[in-house]
Amino acid sequence: MKEEYKELKELQKRYLTRLSDLYPTIAAASTEIINLQAILNLPKGTEHFLTDVHGEYEAFSHVLKNGSGSVRRKIEDVFGNTMSAADKKSLATLIYYPRAKMDLIRQTETNMEDWYKVHLYRLIEVAKRAASKYTRSKVRKALPPNFAYVIEELITEKAEVHDKESYYNEIISTIIRIGRAEDFIEAISELIQRLVVDHLHIVGDIYDRGPGPHIIMDKLMSYHSVDIQWGNHDILWMGAAAGQWGCIANVIRICARYGNLDILEDGYGINLLPLAAFALRIYGDDPCICFRLKAVEGIDPDEMQMNMRIHKAISIIQFKVEGQIIRRQKAFHLENRALLHRIDFEKGTIELDGKKYPLLDTAFPTVDPKDPYAFTQEEEEIMKRLEKAFLHCEKLQRHMRFLLNKGSLYKVYNDNLLYHGCVPLTEDGKLKEIRLFGKSYGGKELYDVLDSYVRKGFFALDENERQDGKDIMWYIWLHPDSPLFGKDKMATFERYFLQDAETHIEKKNPYYSLLENEKVINQILEEFGLDPAVSHIVNGHVPVKRKDGENPVKCGGKVLVIDGGFSKAYQKETGIAGYTLIFNSYGLLLVAHEPFESTESAIAKEKDIHSETMIVKRVRERLLVGDTDIGEELKRQVKDLERLLVAYRNGELREKR
Repeated sequence: MKEEYKELKELQKRYLTRLSDLYPTIAAASTEIINLQAILNLPKGTEHFLTDVHGEYEAFSHVLKNGSGSVRRKIEDVFGNTMSAADKKSLATLIYYPRAKMDLIRQTETNMEDWYKVHLYRLIEVAKRAASKYTRSKVRKALPPNFAYVIEELITEKAEVHDKESYYNEIISTIIRIGRAEDFIEAISELIQRLVVDHLHIVGDIYDRGPGPHIIMDKLMSYHSVDIQWGNHDILWMGAAAGQWGCIANVIRICARYGNLDILEDGYGINLLPLAAFALRIYGDDPCICFRLKAVEGIDPDEMQMNMRIHKAISIIQFKVEGQIIRRQKAFHLENRALLHRIDFEKGTIELDGKKYPLLDTAFPTVDPKDPYAFTQEEEEIMKRLEKAFLHCEKLQRHMRFLLNKGSLYKVYNDNLLYHGCVPLTEDGKLKEIRLFGKSYGGKELYDVLDSYVRKGFFALDENERQDGKDIMWYIWLHPDSPLFGKDKMATFERYFLQDAETHIEKKNPYYSLLENEKVINQILEEFGLDPAVSHIVNGHVPVKRKDGENPVKCGGKVLVIDGGFSKAYQKETGIAGYTLIFNSYGLLLVAHEPFESTESAIAKEKDIHSETMIVKRVRERLLVGDTDIGEELKRQVKDLERLLVAYRNGELREKR
């Protein structure tokens, strides 16, 4: 015991010695304590939560610019009743799209100099308010380089300047006189966007359905502070980027189904020509009726037919690949989802769960009834070429590394538990134990082990471990026990080939029927180390059908399901265009969005898309940085620095002057 105490004291001294390299004097350590204490008493930064954006780049970009109403709220705070609603709307649009809005203004405004002056003053006031909750150091880091000094002068109160109005007037007049007003307006508008949201959470599903996931990824990579909880569609693309054939086939099939093959070809430069040539040769006379495109308008008929052929070709390849994976990974227990060998090719039927169903499409020219999961030589060659293309696509690999670096299967942050799908439960609400490679996992442990396997799929040195990691990404995509899928089956085959709607039903995990059960929700929060009295679950994945009266706020506010249909493909079902969540220093705000018409409409008509805001939780006292996870870390740093001061003052350590 004495030895352990001695060793602990030695470790503490070694740590304080290292800390003294950073703060070599009593003065330096004291100054840092004062700085940190000041930060702890600033208002908590605003967190912005988005989920299931599904490649809808324009709508995503707009919501990012307006901070789900945060910009409008800041304008309201500053100007209140001193500015008309129309002027507030116009100012907000200028902040979202400064360059495009000024191009429009110039066409009708006769005195641009006055317009510049008025709007520069307004923007400076909004920027002042947005910057007020941060330290000068943090604001300084956010300033645009070209105007850093000028903006800092304008948004910082100067006690030493006697005639402040004259001082600020002179700066603004000079900006206008030298022809820099529009550049300055653009710079300060982007600064406001940057300051109104301190941190962004993406609660899964950046990819699939919409046309611009690669553009969204580029945007996220340049965003100042972001984390990502992987969705099942993100994991699918990660598996494809790791070279997993089942994931590759699914990615291409979904792109084909939604008319988005140009994401692969133009966005990522992946060559689909061999697949297209194969599809044309094999299915050239096949109408491919079962493989019509979804949510696609105005496409050329010849291009439509080509896409349908590619759609069918890759779907058949996918069913073969998945049969092979199921045979290889017997521990996944997915034998009931290998379906090709259940087809009676002569009668054109399939037997599922003891019942026979007629197939809507019986043309399977590449399937050998004796060995239905075997590739033809050409299919094998196509998949090998596609694997190389995905593995060697620099842009795709860069995007996937970003998902790995900034992402995980779940996140605990400021008393909120964030995950995309569900925590697998039994019918009676207990954490379901899942067998995986000979071991059982449930709850948080299941998430942690799956997360580790995803990373093994990219980085493991052992070839078998890496292959298991790749296959786990496919498992997470569609397995009934996957926390990102949460249904008893992925009925892809049934939806294509069977008319009976009963076969299309994907039964959800009991989690979804237990979202109003407080005992179950408390159990989940406690499983992840959170206090049920103050914590929340923020959830995506399953769209909230608001048009049917469904409420996104579950279990008395403990669960917030914020997938409301960002994707256009879902908006007929949901009746809105998505929910987003804001967590600022005053509490939690749930924002419902109208469908996004276009960027042009948002600029010309000044049409915003956040239609209504619901207060989910209002705090009695304004939250400070000291109340957050970052605050807890800063408090630990203060304690360490106070120990360092004691060590300096009692002679245990010498100052390094």
